[in-house]
This record gives sequence, structure tokens and C-alpha cells, in this order.
Amino acid sequence: MGLNTLASYRARRASHAERDLASPHYKWIVLSNTTLGVLMATINSSILLIALPDIFRGIGINPLEPSNTSLLLWVIMGYLVVTAVLVVSFGRLGDMYGRVKMYNWGFAIFTAFSVLLSVTWLSGTAGALWLITMRILQGVGGALLMANSSAIITDAFPVNQRGLGLGLNQVAGIAGSFIGLILGGLLGPIEWRLVFLVSVPVGLFGTVWASLRLHEIGTRPRARMDWWGNLTFAAGLIAVLVGITYGIQPYGGSPMGWANPGVLAALLGGAAVLVLFCVIELRVSEPMFRLDLFRIRAFSAGNLASLLSGLGRGGLMFILIIWLQGIWLPQHGYSFESTPLWAGIYMLPLTVGFLVAGPTSGWLSDRFGARLLATGGMVVAAASFLWLLALPVNFDYWVFALALLANGIGMGLFAAPNRAGIMNSLPPDQRGVGAGMSTTFQNSAMVLSIGIFFSLMITGLAGSLPRTLTAGLMAQGVPAAAAGRVAALPPVGVLFASLLGYNPVQTLLGPQVLGALPAANVHYLTGRAFFPSLISGPFAAGLAVAFGFAVAACLIAAVASALRGERYVAPGTDDAAPAPSAVD
Repeated sequence: MGLNTLASYRARRASHAERDLASPHYKWIVLSNTTLGVLMATINSSILLIALPDIFRGIGINPLEPSNTSLLLWVIMGYLVVTAVLVVSFGRLGDMYGRVKMYNWGFAIFTAFSVLLSVTWLSGTAGALWLITMRILQGVGGALLMANSSAIITDAFPVNQRGLGLGLNQVAGIAGSFIGLILGGLLGPIEWRLVFLVSVPVGLFGTVWASLRLHEIGTRPRARMDWWGNLTFAAGLIAVLVGITYGIQPYGGSPMGWANPGVLAALLGGAAVLVLFCVIELRVSEPMFRLDLFRIRAFSAGNLASLLSGLGRGGLMFILIIWLQGIWLPQHGYSFESTPLWAGIYMLPLTVGFLVAGPTSGWLSDRFGARLLATGGMVVAAASFLWLLALPVNFDYWVFALALLANGIGMGLFAAPNRAGIMNSLPPDQRGVGAGMSTTFQNSAMVLSIGIFFSLMITGLAGSLPRTLTAGLMAQGVPAAAAGRVAALPPVGVLFASLLGYNPVQTLLGPQVLGALPAANVHYLTGRAFFPSLISGPFAAGLAVAFGFAVAACLIAAVASALRGERYVAPGTDDAAPAPSAVD
């Protein structure tokens, strides 16, 4: 009876698959489901940035304590590191065992760990470590979703509509990182567990929907798993990303940890292991990371442009949040408790630019190719960074909003055509691993960008912040010894205070120092005006260095994009024929 039931189920499943695949609407079912999955995964990569103060208060952790800096960073970075490391392996597994199967597992795993994150019963350091562990495991589900969604879309869409499909998916993914900021600001103050619970109904619906309506239609070659390649790639990339994470933390008397022997060992050792990984991939018969794909100019140039654009874009959210929460919003009458929500709202023009430009550029790339649109998008993005760089720290909002809109339009113009150009260049049996490789560049760029932007900001702050803090505190009657003690704190603490929407003066000075000062001075020191105005000058210096880097990264990305060659679609894809200059 059981065998008959199983056979009957399989027959019904095959009948449904045949009916769905014959429908011209199937590709839109694929696009809507995969876009939902990628949107959920990317929203969760940023939702914590705004909600962290509420989460840390909920588990009883003071994020401004120097000993808690690593906990704060790993709550943010753990998810990003895992998704960066695993997407290539999961893309390869999708090629071998079924992209839809791997994608469905991603939905289920992501949802399960969203539930476990929301039921945290621990407090203090133990609670933070639980959150970090669950976020890392949630990242496994996110990596499965991101690694296979682009390949599933590429399988389902004809080449003349692929740019639109991939563009909508790509833009939803990038926009999700900005939507997460608003959701975090809305849900965190109500109940910090809602930040994790919000994904559960979406994940449950998506898991069931994907299981019922998505079907395997891609090429599945017979292959063996490249275990040595997987191990060396994971070990090398993890070492490099962990080194970057600890490099932006203080070490000894230095404001950053780049001279820390452990950081240097992680960076150099990780780089050496990645070189070994490349040697292994050139020698094994069935490599995980198909280095020969980089002989396709459209693939290599597109991924280089994607890496560079990610370096320019990845740290932007952190800089804008610090700028708004730590300086601009308090100076315009917003309490420090309300700044996380309003920072997300005031960044909406960035999301609007993405949502307007992304689908349009994806549709246009189907007709005209990726080269002009992607290159132009990077030029527009570079110009928007110059615009932001020219603004005073205490700007007029409408000018700031226009600069954000321009940045969103530029990134949207680039993202969809570039992704379509990369995926079109891949042979059908390599779409999963190729998509994973591309996503690895994007996710690694996010972590690298955070390290670079924070390092540049800390460098800018370190030059003048101690002197500015000492003078500002002593002008309000704070004793020289207490002012010097506060000024000696690492600049990263100031950045985290601004990132979290805190006014740290009351915590740093303590009740004994404040109790000896006149009431008017105490009111001013702990109010909305003192801390933001004090750090505006040093922050502007750091801002100039960080945005200057972003301009350079975007311009180099534009050059890389321009060198991708004419439009190229891999042989064996529909009725495609390669352009003469597409493969070097």
C-alpha cells in the first residue's frame, strides 16, 4: 500500500510538473518565488544594523563596553561571512543534485533558524553567543537561497527576457538590504524578537510554495564533489574575512588591529591557502571553482566590476547610518532613541532609485546588452559619491536625498544588466557554480567594504578626535584627567556609538564626574547637541577619505564593465551564438 501511495504521488507530481512547464507563465512563478527568497535573505543581512540597540538591551548587553566590541561585530558579520564562503559550494551542489532541491532546503533552513533566533532565553554574553551561532547557521540557509536563485531564473527564462528576470531578482536582493533598515527601525522598538520572527511566515509560505511549484529543468551533469577545493576555499576565505573583522578593532595602543600578529597571520595565511586552492582547482578533473570560466571576458569583467561596485556600495549603509544617527538627526531635534527608525526612513531615496532603475535597466539590457548600461551606472554612482562628498556634515535634506536617489539609480542601472551579462555568459551546466562564484564576489565585497570603510573612517577620526574631545569636554568643566580618559578611548567606540544611535557621554563620564558639574553643563553634555557637534569635524575628515575611496572603486568598476566586450551569450543557450570578442 505504501509503495502504491508513493508511486501515485510521484505520478501526480510529474503530471503537475509537465503542466507547469508547458505554461508560458511558469517563468513568472519562478521569478516571484526566487525573488521572495532572495529578498528575505538580504533583508536579514541588514535588519540588525538598525535594531541592534534594542536587541542588545533585550539580552542585557552594553554594546559600548570595549569588551563587547567583538560580540557586536560578529552579530553583524557572522551572517555575511557564512554566505560569502558557502555560495560557491552550494551552487556546485545545485548543479550536481538539483538547483530547486538546494533552493528549497535553503528556505526551510533559513526559516528554522529564524525561529530559534526569536526564542533566545539566554542573557548577557551567553545570549549574544547564541545569537551569533544562530545567525551563522541562518546564513547557511541564506547561502543556499542566493547560490541557486539566479541559476533557476536563467534556466526558466529565454535569453531575450533573461535580463528583465535577473534584473528584477538582483534589484530586489540589493533593495532588500535597504528595506531591512526600515523594518529593523520599526520592529526593534516594539519587541526585539520581531526582528527575527518577521521572516518566519514568509519562510514557511516560500518553503511550501517552492516545494509545490518549482521544478528541475536545468542540466545536471554527473560529477564528483571537489572536497579539497571546498575545504581550502572555505578555510582561506574565512581566515581573510575573520582577519578583516578583527583588523578594525583596537589592538594595544593602536586604534586598529592591522598590526595584531593574529590578524596578520589570518590575512597572510588565508591568502596563502587561497593560492593553494587555485593550484588545486587547476589540477583536479572536476573543480568546484571553474577557473576556466574566467577565460570568458563577459564573465571575468562582469565579476570584477561587481566586486568593485560592492566595495564602493557595501560600506555606504554604515556611513549613512552613522552620519544620520550620530550627527544629523540629533542636531535636527530627534532623540537618540528615535534616530534608528528615522535613519531608515531618510534613506528611502536610495531604495527608490534602485527600484526605479533596476527593472528598467534589466529590460533594456535584453535589447541592447549590458555594456553601456552597466558602465553608465557606475559613472553615475561615482558622481553621486562626489556629490555626497561635497555636502557639509549638517546638510539640507533635499540635497542629500537627491544625492541618494542618484546613487540608487546608478547602482540600479549597473546591477541588473551586469548580473544578466554574467549569467548569459555561462554554459547551461555551469550556471549554479557560476552564479555562486558571482555571489561570492558580491558578498565578499560587502565584508571587505565594511573593513575598508571603517578603517578609513577610523584613520580620519584618529587624527583629530582625541584633541577635539579633550577640548570640548574641558570647555564644559570636565576635569582634565576625566576628559583625557574619554579622549583616549578608541575611535571605533565613537563609530559604534553613532551607528547604534547612542549618546555615549553620560556612560563614559559616569555619575561621579557629572555629579560635580553644574546642572546646565550636565544637561548640555548629555543632550542632543553636544556629542554630534563635537564629532562633526573629525567625522567630516573620515568621510572625505571613505567617499574618495568609493569614487575610485566605482570608476575602476566602470572601466572593467566597459572592457566586457560586445553582448555575449554562451553557446548551447537557446539559439545563442558567441560574439567574436567575448572569449579571450
